[in-house]
Amino acid sequence: MPVNKIWILLRICVLLVMGLEANAQNPGFVNVKDYINNSNGDVSTAIQKAIDDNPHRVIYFPDGVYKLSKPILTPADPHKSVALELSNYAIVQPEDGWKHEQAMICLGGKDPYNTILIDGSNYYLSGGVIDCRGKASAISIDCGRETSVRNVSIKNAQTGIHIKKGLNGGSSDADIFGVNITGNMDKNSVGILTEGHDNTITNVRIYRMQTGVELKSGANILRNVHALYGTVEESLYAAGIGFSDKTGNNWYDFCYSDQYATGFLIESGISIYHDCFAFWFSNRGTKHTAFRSVKPFNSIVTNFTMGVNRKNAVKENIILEEAKGTPKGTGRIQNLVIIVPDLITSDSYKKYTVN
Repeated sequence: MPVNKIWILLRICVLLVMGLEANAQNPGFVNVKDYINNSNGDVSTAIQKAIDDNPHRVIYFPDGVYKLSKPILTPADPHKSVALELSNYAIVQPEDGWKHEQAMICLGGKDPYNTILIDGSNYYLSGGVIDCRGKASAISIDCGRETSVRNVSIKNAQTGIHIKKGLNGGSSDADIFGVNITGNMDKNSVGILTEGHDNTITNVRIYRMQTGVELKSGANILRNVHALYGTVEESLYAAGIGFSDKTGNNWYDFCYSDQYATGFLIESGISIYHDCFAFWFSNRGTKHTAFRSVKPFNSIVTNFTMGVNRKNAVKENIILEEAKGTPKGTGRIQNLVIIVPDLITSDSYKKYTVN
């Protein structure tokens, strides 16, 4: 046999041995398609079985479409937990008859638990496309302490990500990173909704949601979150809110409200807004408000920029709007940048500005 052919055969044998050794050393991935017999129909039961049969494994979804008739739930109990890893073109969709209030994927949706001390507490969902087809919510984090959602594309959702209260005194401690969300533009649609405390939300884009981010909890950190209204339904425009803060005690860093009638709604408490931005490029509605405070304004705003397209400016452009009769709060606005100051129609913000 020629030397070059012997060399090729030896090389192939070495690669095969290396592959077998790698699989033996890293048996953690389970291909979900090994559980699916009918790839053209409902696969929710098959996926749930793959989750339940394989604690402490990564459930891998290759490219393809996965149709669900019911939510799939991962365990919060670290002894049973799994991670869900979707290839970039794996698409999870609801079937036509979807009627569930629950999200399609409920992380920590079964076997509730509260710990970060046991191996397996750090489960996650990574990659792929969750296409809600305008009729479902995408992802919920129901329980757990180190749950992560990352590098996921969410399409046509009622609610993109819903972080529920955890068992640690209401703390959920979730991490959301690198997620793109588009909504179904329902009047109650929300990009990210938090009810549990202590979450970190970074590098997120939200589009076509009536409310971009709604925080019903405190101690959340938001960094580089861009919410763009993007609807054609004019009757809903005035009620659109980029960031709705219902409790206070939250931190915003370079959060960008784009084209929402109200950029930042403050309903209670004290929150910190640093290097944030509100911008309107068209003349939708009749009033554009950067900050609207329901109670006395007590928050801290630094390096905030407000921009309005001069060509398409509306009648009212307001930096800070307070409820009528509200007494002066203890908040302050520092290093404010106004791109077109002559178009600002209210000076109520000035009593809070400091050098």
